[in-house]
Amino acid sequence: MENTNIPEIFGSLVFNDKVMRERLSDDVYESLRKTIDENVKLDENVADAVAEEMKKWAIENGATHYTHWFQPLTGVTAEKHDSFITPAPDGGVVMEFSGKELIKGEPDASSFPSGGLRATFEARGYTAWDPTSYAFIKDHTLCIPTAFCSFSGEALDKKTPLLRSMQAINRQAKRILKLFGHEDVKYVKTSVGPEQEYFLIDREVWNRRPDLKYTGRTLFGAMPPKGQEMDDHYFGVIKPRVAEFMEDLNNELWKLGILAKTEHNEVAPAQHELAPIYSTTNVATDANQLTMEIMKKVANRHGMVCLLHEKPFAGVNGSGKHNNWSISTDTGINLMSPGETPYENAQFLLFLAAVIQAVDDYQDLLRLSVATAGNDHRLGANEAPPAIISIFLGDELSAVLDAIKNDKPYAGTQEVKMKLGVHALPRFRRDTTDRNRTSPFAFTGNKFEFRSLGSANSIACCNIMLNAAVAESLRQYADELENAEDFETQLHALIKRVITEHERILFDGNGYGEDWVKEATEVRGLSNLKTTADAMPRLLDEKNKKMLMDHKVFTEAELQSRCEIMLENYVKTVNIEGLTMVDMVRKNYLPAIERYLFRLAETTNLMRQVSSKVSCDYEVSTMERLAELTDCIMTAVVDLEKVLSTFKTLEDIFESSEFVRDEMLPKMETLRKYVDEAEMLTSQRDWPFPSYGQLLFSVN
Repeated sequence: MENTNIPEIFGSLVFNDKVMRERLSDDVYESLRKTIDENVKLDENVADAVAEEMKKWAIENGATHYTHWFQPLTGVTAEKHDSFITPAPDGGVVMEFSGKELIKGEPDASSFPSGGLRATFEARGYTAWDPTSYAFIKDHTLCIPTAFCSFSGEALDKKTPLLRSMQAINRQAKRILKLFGHEDVKYVKTSVGPEQEYFLIDREVWNRRPDLKYTGRTLFGAMPPKGQEMDDHYFGVIKPRVAEFMEDLNNELWKLGILAKTEHNEVAPAQHELAPIYSTTNVATDANQLTMEIMKKVANRHGMVCLLHEKPFAGVNGSGKHNNWSISTDTGINLMSPGETPYENAQFLLFLAAVIQAVDDYQDLLRLSVATAGNDHRLGANEAPPAIISIFLGDELSAVLDAIKNDKPYAGTQEVKMKLGVHALPRFRRDTTDRNRTSPFAFTGNKFEFRSLGSANSIACCNIMLNAAVAESLRQYADELENAEDFETQLHALIKRVITEHERILFDGNGYGEDWVKEATEVRGLSNLKTTADAMPRLLDEKNKKMLMDHKVFTEAELQSRCEIMLENYVKTVNIEGLTMVDMVRKNYLPAIERYLFRLAETTNLMRQVSSKVSCDYEVSTMERLAELTDCIMTAVVDLEKVLSTFKTLEDIFESSEFVRDEMLPKMETLRKYVDEAEMLTSQRDWPFPSYGQLLFSVN
């Protein structure tokens, strides 16, 4: 039985602040804290001292190797292990680890996605220690979170631009805070708490589904008699086998200092959720990558498979990852909390305005930050917000902004005019309105919840765009207010102007309604980027490039490369799905239907031999429809094969992505429709793969 003394095990495998304070000298510790907290350049002598203590601590905790743990543009983490051993003159070994080895590594960069930044023969790349994210031990290996870049300095990972975006918002937020008298603020950080949804199915059934093994989702499958329509799984009693998995998972996460807090059944059968306490964005990003990895390992130990695909099963809810985002100071001020004094109210309203403007100005960046082949199946379905980005504020806050915009009394202030908005919110209640689950971007009391992110995605991408976009709003406000003759008058005018100019992005209604789609696109002029092929090219729009480059989040070459990498990932993913469908149909489904038809024909003949009065209506009608479906399936699979063949000839990534969207995906959907109908007519004995019912209800 695992040690369940949570305070004792929590962070026991992390080289965290507590460990550093105990093991490092005061000078070394203080210097390192300045690097972590204030972005002060790291002293190499400090690195040597930290490396020595980190090595000793790791060995004491069973580590034999170390690795620079990084997040390339593959969507998963990467690591190359080196042992601590160094040859000794007497033929033995000593255990060594230097500051140089801590600070820098040199993995091969040529085999990771680079979008043309690196030629295949240009192999050298570098990993650089991120001291703001604590090192940890995993599988007897000291893992050092690092950034990853090419020999010529281009970022080849997700951590580097995330850290740059955090610097950008820190820089601009401090300018604003100085105007409100906060001279003592040393740094401003964004924080995130990503809620992680996932499915658990029995490993034995998963092993018999090639589509799940190759693509992470079921490419075929008719709905079972019971799905999620009874709403009995949501928050229901957790099954013993799942409870054991969750207990084991929590122990593993707590050892790594990951603040796993809430666990429950989700809406769909076999679907569950884990929610952490939120932490600094880059730390939360590292923790979420670890969480996904450990979920899979722990599930395997329990004879299950953890599915992180956004839509592993058609017809039931897919899985998202709600990104709860806030911004705060080192002095403890949550800038998304209204506070209790008039000036705090005004400060809150200005930061709120910055988020509203950012989401409106860069709605396309937020949409493309969550765009993947998997998430395209989920966005707009009944469990996820639509592809149209909008903000939900709730009744009370919407009324406050309306009063400011129209210079009229706010009902909650008894005819007090909204000069600066300072009187309206002295004791703003945390939960003033119902939640709107159809909203992509919702204010939830003292933070925003971005609900469009897919379950398998890194949270880095959306937070890069959100941080950078808000930094741009704050930059504009600081430029204007720093030169204001009358700060309060100018502040009021600025907030009023922003609310008026960007109110189109505010929507508190039903995001699933067709009326909203029409209103959003035709009346409000909001973008509706339905697929990755629609969204991703917008990364290279001039306004987006300029903003991201001005804040030094990306270089132009990095933007170009990321657009190509993400589109390449999209087309490759769908191509693999198409090839898998063809393989399953030709090798399994068509032969299975043929076998069943043969048995039906034999049965019909035998029955008629017994009695000429037997009609055999069931057998005949079933054979007729299955014969028709066989022809339809054959035609559909040939059509898909032609499309797959044409796809191979396309070289331009933008043309390829549009071809996948317009030609390949519709052909795949047609093929699936016929096969799923055939499943309903074919005996379970003859059907080659486990059904949806067997998959969704496989864990007892």
